[in-house]
Amino acid sequence: MTTTISFIFLLGVLIFVHELGHFLAARSVGMRVEKFYLGFNLFGLGLKKKWGETEYGIGLFPLGGYVKVSGILDESFDDSATGAPYEYQSKNSWQQIWFASAGVIMNFLLAIIIFTIITLKMGIGEVDNSPVIGQVLPDYPAFNTGLMEDDEIISVNGVNINTWDEMTSIIQPIIDEPIVIEWLHDGTIFKDSVLTKVSENIIDGKVVKVGMIGISKKVNLRDATIVESIQEGFRRTIFWFLVIVDSIKMLITGEASLKDVGGPIMIAQLTGESVKSGILSFFNLMAIISINLAFLNILPIPALDGGHIIISLTEGIIRRKLPVKIKLGFQQIGVILMLLLFVVVMFNDISRLFN
Repeated sequence: MTTTISFIFLLGVLIFVHELGHFLAARSVGMRVEKFYLGFNLFGLGLKKKWGETEYGIGLFPLGGYVKVSGILDESFDDSATGAPYEYQSKNSWQQIWFASAGVIMNFLLAIIIFTIITLKMGIGEVDNSPVIGQVLPDYPAFNTGLMEDDEIISVNGVNINTWDEMTSIIQPIIDEPIVIEWLHDGTIFKDSVLTKVSENIIDGKVVKVGMIGISKKVNLRDATIVESIQEGFRRTIFWFLVIVDSIKMLITGEASLKDVGGPIMIAQLTGESVKSGILSFFNLMAIISINLAFLNILPIPALDGGHIIISLTEGIIRRKLPVKIKLGFQQIGVILMLLLFVVVMFNDISRLFN
């Protein structure tokens, strides 16, 4: 139940923020907003209430939302534009682009704000490169040797260790083979053989198999000022955006598989795990998914915000409107692509449940 509630809350916040961006942008340039929905109003089922010109509602299908402005040719395939000044088609290209991109901008801003608040609360972590253990991970070989937090690695395979990087440079090339580790614990030196475990790391945009024993660096936290927290908010948002870009590159080059792509069930599982780890972990996940949502929507795919931006840019460059038939075809292709993507991620999610 906790997982379900937290998943609905997470999605609700992200969708509301995204659609609020579209809503505010539309109002700022004089577009009439006909509908503002959280969830999709399938079969006319759901809650709805009209205030002024806008119908507000909560749809039956929760995985999405939409803001419908007058005169826009979107996935609803409504081509009933009349040329009224408050319609989407009556606005210039930059106003249309502002409307289409506002949801993405809001998702990025949400991530920055969350990361900023987390940094203010927790502080900034400064990584210690000394060979002192910060954490021993369960289900990894080191956990069974008696290695503990704050233990210091002295040598690996007889080679003296002075820094963490020296240690990893020795361990990572050794996969599924025993290594001899010597470490210091409470003033006493211990020595044991450990069988490395294979793991996949992303190095220079490629998936590389490396040997690991399951220990991590020590991170020292210090208080952060407001300015430092804001800077960290931007830095972490950019970091996760680049992680997504690298992931897409790996999908294109074959370094990663479509089987690795997750959907709503995977997000729900991650949400449940993050809630168990604490409120800050939950909001950290929310920020990361917000960046993913922004990235997905900005892709130049029909039916997504990026597709609308491409059409508006094209019309701005050629200085005339594209034929309605072309726009309809563009949207139909986009809907088919999104349905195919949904089928793939749902198949992957269900496969993970049974595996």
